[in-house]
Amino acid sequence: MNHLQNKIAVITGASSGIGAATAQELARHGVKIVVAALNQSGIDEIVGSIKAEGGQAAGLVTDVTRPEDCHALVRYATDTFGPVDILINNAGLMLFSSWSDVVWEDWNKMVDVNIKGYLNTIAAVLPGMLAKNDGQILNMASVAGHQVDAGAGVYSATKFFVHAMTESMRKDLGVNNGIRVNTISPGVINTGWADKVGDPEGRKVAQELNKIAISPEDVAGAVVYALNQPKNVTVNDLIVSPTQQNW
Repeated sequence: MNHLQNKIAVITGASSGIGAATAQELARHGVKIVVAALNQSGIDEIVGSIKAEGGQAAGLVTDVTRPEDCHALVRYATDTFGPVDILINNAGLMLFSSWSDVVWEDWNKMVDVNIKGYLNTIAAVLPGMLAKNDGQILNMASVAGHQVDAGAGVYSATKFFVHAMTESMRKDLGVNNGIRVNTISPGVINTGWADKVGDPEGRKVAQELNKIAISPEDVAGAVVYALNQPKNVTVNDLIVSPTQQNW
């Protein structure tokens, strides 16, 4: 049964990778998609692709580290399609380094996007969901939020934060307001992230790890499964990783 038909979803970081694949797969299930990303050309490409398949989509350039952008995004979604039913917090940064490198700027970038970015979009969308005692918030987490590697300390810390935040929201918003909140925890996914690692040694490690990666479409299928449940069912956390990943 399709519980997603005609719902309205806002997806951040949706111009490529997991976000783009999720936008397209949800649109195939009848969801009206609002694509949020920093890249206008990427937004246009995904929106165009969804419309070419007969789906409904629109997009807005959004910097999730700016609260005003997030509130503008929710207003745009509401004006375009109606009140937001689903928020997928997907925008994120994964930057590997050794602690001895003291890459302060990378640490702050990950905190700003992976933590504050999620909080900003939640703050923007939550009043509307509370008003109708309904909605779904899916926070994209990671297997790095379950265990820690020496070269991904700050990234893992941001994903541990996401898990803790989501569990608190589930116990509060789910129990008291009927707003379902959950996480998807991907393992190694080929989204091009490995080539973006700034630290040279960290980039080599990431590129080697990426050889076993699965596709963004694999994660998108898990997202649809988690969201396409009856109102009385919440899939709390779903780990999706390559069969060859041994951690």
